[in-house]
Order: sequence, then structure tokens, then C-alpha cells
Amino acid sequence: MNNYAARVFEDIKAKTPWEKEFLQSVFEVFESLGKMLERDRKYEKNCILERITIPERVIMFQVPWVDDKGNVQVNQGYRVQFNSAIGPYKGGLRFHPSVNLSILKFLGFEQIFKNSLTTLPLGGGKGGSNFDPKDKSDREVMAFCQSFMRELYSHIGPDTDVPAGDIGVGGREIGYLFGMYKKIVNAHQSVLTGKSLNWGGSLIRPEATGYGNVYFASEMLKTRGISFDGRKVLISGSGNVAQFTAQKVINEGGKVISLSDSSGTVIDKDGIDHEKLEFIMELKNVRRGRISKFADEYPSVTFFEGSKPWQLASADVALPSATQNELNLDDAKELVKNGCVCISEGANMPSTPEAVEFCHANDILFGPGKAANAGGVATSGLEMSQNAMRMGWLAEEVDAKLKGIMHNIHAVSRVAAEESGEPDNYVLGANVAGFKKVADAIIDLGV
Repeated sequence: MNNYAARVFEDIKAKTPWEKEFLQSVFEVFESLGKMLERDRKYEKNCILERITIPERVIMFQVPWVDDKGNVQVNQGYRVQFNSAIGPYKGGLRFHPSVNLSILKFLGFEQIFKNSLTTLPLGGGKGGSNFDPKDKSDREVMAFCQSFMRELYSHIGPDTDVPAGDIGVGGREIGYLFGMYKKIVNAHQSVLTGKSLNWGGSLIRPEATGYGNVYFASEMLKTRGISFDGRKVLISGSGNVAQFTAQKVINEGGKVISLSDSSGTVIDKDGIDHEKLEFIMELKNVRRGRISKFADEYPSVTFFEGSKPWQLASADVALPSATQNELNLDDAKELVKNGCVCISEGANMPSTPEAVEFCHANDILFGPGKAANAGGVATSGLEMSQNAMRMGWLAEEVDAKLKGIMHNIHAVSRVAAEESGEPDNYVLGANVAGFKKVADAIIDLGV
């Protein structure tokens, strides 16, 4: 980290030492920018690091709602509108008990560079609430979403801020949120993405983050002359991202041997095929059950309560697709010891800094989330384009565009890494390429 970056980082740390997730994400980006900042002093002259790490706007609000027993409940709502230099704020809404300002600032900060890498004109933002949709009735979720949108609606719009889904916010929640927005503003606008196909959604959008991560990992594997075909793959999570990651890996000839949720991990020594994946999708999406039920159904499956996948079985590729900091140094050591050659992040910052450093030191291909899981927001951008034109593209068209975007993200990240003298360091490459576009735009727009 050069002197300018170190000075700004220490200032942020002194002012908000409790925002650990945000500090972790800032440190990772700043650490990659040393050579660029030394080479071109315009970024320091224009105070770009100071300006890019302070959100343009943070909105915090109460969300009161009534549960099925008639009791009033109150949650905290947020929207962090981080940077709009290259386009309207774009980023998901997360409904989960762990949600706080630090997590949303880290997610919004990452989103700036992720969106930049897609080449689409989208800024970075993030939002959500500490509301937990698990074990809530549809009516309770609807009541919460309607209350949440009654405050949020005045801060978003198709040319201002376009939220999407994230953990805890799927098609059901997007529907309730959009329904309330539409009632309030009396307009059918492209103000949320991840919508149902019935009312403005895009084909391939549910699959996009998982598919995109597999496309990015495939590009990395090509640099070593290999592919997913015949490779064993560990995947964490069992939600939308993990499900479609597994589906695409299976399509590519890989053998998926794990999925997980907050209760533990299942390992299938025979591999999860399309039939088993359909069972998991029905279990998680319709019955909203725990992943352990999968082990009850198939004799080849073992459930490990309270465990993550990384130390339970050997694999060639690991695709963490659950949540932040789920893969630590010990996990990375075990993966490398067991022959893993590639780790690609389907979630946002799921690997700790120590794990990432160990992977680089051991010549493991490592795809950072801001590049590898950018397929979701890229396809959200494609959904916005279709809405603006009042048309819909075929699934094959959207998938081809997604694949092209992920190919380009890999290419620009690798070029930036090569120019910095570390061709296989995709963390460095993605940070430099994503930062430069936004930073130059901030300078162009003036103070």
C-alpha cells in the first residue's frame, strides 16, 4: 500500500473502527492500487480515495409492520447510495438478521467496482434490513416489504437508484416491493430488477450470478489448459446462486459434491446430478426446508451439522456462494492440500484476506467476487435495457450476452494484472481495472 492509500485508510479506520467488513473491503482495494497511484498522481491530487470511500448518501429508516398475531414489529432499513459517477446506483437489497451499516457499506463499495467491470453504465449501491424472512408467512413478508417501500420509494427511480435482490430477497420479496412502489408512484418503471417474467423480468436473471461465476472460472481454468469437465467441485450455499452454479457446473461436465446452508453441509460422494438438484430446488424454494432433508432422501449423501464444505472432501474447484468470510486460512490450506487448483467467489467477499493471500502464494487461481459474481448485476443491467425498450430477449440471447460480459471481465482483469507484473492475480487486476474507470469518471465530472 503506498503512502497516500495508507494515510486515507488509517483515517477511515480511526473514524469507524467498528466497521470491520467495510475496512476489510477498502484495505483489499487500496492494497492493489499502489503502482497505479505512484504512477499517476492525479488521483491523489483530486482526493479520489477520500471521495470513493465516503458514500454519496446513506439513508436509514424505521420499518414498522404488523405480524400475524396482530403485534407491531419494528426493523431497521437502509439504503447506501455509494457512487453514481458512471450511472445510477445499482445493487441489491439484503434481508437478514446480520445486516448492519458496515456490511452494507462493504457491499456497496464492492458494487462500485463490480458494476464498473461489467462495462454497463451503473453506479454502486446496496441496502436492506435486519428483517429475517425465514419462518415468516407470505402475509408477514408482504406487510414488511410494503412498509419498507413506503420509505424507500422516494429515494429510488429508474435514473436514480435501481435495487435488486440479495440474501433473503427473492422473487416473492421483489414482487411485494415493486407492487407497493407501483401503487405509490402510479407508474410501471424499471426501478427494481429480478422481477417476475410476467411483469418485466428477464430470462436468465435468476441463473445469472451462478452461471456468470462458472463462466469466469472457466476462463481462468483455460489459462491452465483445463476445464470443468470431469472435475470435482465444492459449492457452498443452497440458495439461488448456489443452485444455478451447480446447474451450470453439471452442464459443463463437472461433478458437484457439496451444498450447504446455515445448518450444515451435505456431501454427495456420487455427485449431485440434475435430478437431485431438482429435489434441492423444490426443497429450498418451495418447501423452504433445511439442506439436511436432502441427506434423508439419498443414501449417497452425508449431512455434516454446523460444518462448511471446504474441509470435508477433496475437490479440484471450490465455489464459495453463501456469505462473507466463510472460507478462512485453514479452509484454504485444506483445499490446496487436497488438490484444489481454482477458487472462484460466487458470493461477496466470502474469503478472508489470509485465505486469499495463501491462494496467491500457492499459485491457486483465485476469482474475486467483484469480478466472478458480476453476472448478476450484468444481467440486471440487461433487464433494465429490455424494460427501457419495452421488449424481451430470448434466453439464448441473454445467456450469450452474459457469457460475453464475463469473458470481457476476465480479459480486462487479466490485462490489468499483467501490466502490474502479476498475470494470475485477478484480485489486483479486477481492483485496478474497476477503480480506474470510476476514478477517471469522478475527475471528469469535477468537484
